[in-house]
Amino acid sequence: MKPFLAQFSVLLAFVHCTCADENILEDNDWLYPVTQDEVAHEHGTVTLKCTVQENDNSSLQWSNPAQQTLYFDGKKALRDSRIQLVNYTSKELTISISNMTMNDEGIYTCSIFTMPVLTATARVQVLGVPKKPQITGYVGPLVEGRAITMTCNTTGSKPTPTIHWFKGTDELTGHVTHREDSNARTYAVTSQVNITVTRDDNGIDIVCSVDHETLDPNAYKTSQRINVYYTPYVEIRASKAVPEEGEEFTLRCIGRGNPEPSVFSWIKFNAELSDRAIPRSENLTFSYLNKSDDGMYRCAAVNFIGTGYKNYSLTVHESTSRSMDTDPLSQLTQSSIDHAVIGGIVAVIVFLALCLLIILIRYLIRHKGTYLTHEAKGSDDAPDADTAIINAEVGNSSSEDKKEYFI
Repeated sequence: MKPFLAQFSVLLAFVHCTCADENILEDNDWLYPVTQDEVAHEHGTVTLKCTVQENDNSSLQWSNPAQQTLYFDGKKALRDSRIQLVNYTSKELTISISNMTMNDEGIYTCSIFTMPVLTATARVQVLGVPKKPQITGYVGPLVEGRAITMTCNTTGSKPTPTIHWFKGTDELTGHVTHREDSNARTYAVTSQVNITVTRDDNGIDIVCSVDHETLDPNAYKTSQRINVYYTPYVEIRASKAVPEEGEEFTLRCIGRGNPEPSVFSWIKFNAELSDRAIPRSENLTFSYLNKSDDGMYRCAAVNFIGTGYKNYSLTVHESTSRSMDTDPLSQLTQSSIDHAVIGGIVAVIVFLALCLLIILIRYLIRHKGTYLTHEAKGSDDAPDADTAIINAEVGNSSSEDKKEYFI
């Protein structure tokens, strides 16, 4: 009976001792090292910090997921140039690991070598940075109205990224699929979008953008500019808003296409172009207008994709600054008549002037001869010299009277 009691007493003592040790550990949680989980980017750097509140000169140690010792107190234990000591004291051991890879992901352990050894763990997650996206599926140029499927692909991401499509500033909806990369740690993501191109899409950029927590917004994107062939768009511009009779007038045909139109042609509906309407490439020029030019005209612009058309209704108005007959031939005849009339008037005036001049000259000559004749009469009838002198004096007196009368 006594041996049994002795064995029972030993058993009770063992149980009491074990319970006492557990209570000591629970009461001494503050002796455990303290760590925290970390997230690092692939090719980035992670810092692992381990601290204790009290230390009785026990050693601190960091080990990797493979249970290899990285640092023991302040001494490096693993030959890896990426691992560096950041800080070491009796209460702290902090290290850093640079150029992180997916293989560095896992649980790291910090230990303090007390009796018993106390440990704490830190889970390190490594995020895969997506590769720059690539766009495939475009083989241009494209003809207007054609539907194409474009694909955007990116690899090496963890977790999976979000892919956005844009056509200019308009966001498009794509269909996304993803799969694990060959290393089974990262993901490849593919997005496809269907586009039916129009002439407005010519020269526009189709953009694939990748959003991921390791990247700044819009940091990773790639674009594909598309070239769209389309038939010409035609516009007609007139040289005057209100065409008038007798004036020169031009219609200009403007064709915009891809490629640019190379051939232009003009027709008039229900009639032939008049001889005065001269088509020169994109221009239709009327040397002068008349009412017979009224009608509907069409310009056609052609490239190798097709033909574009535009109609123009021409209405010729009466001239506001000329007579009703504005035919250039009539104008020329009228002008000739005007010049002939003016010339005739000038000729008549010159003729009358000459006639007056002749009459005046004849009048002056006639009166001059009469005066001389009377002046000589006194001396012609005198019998001698003395009488002639006397008669001459009398003749002079008479001539003075006549002269005064003449005046």
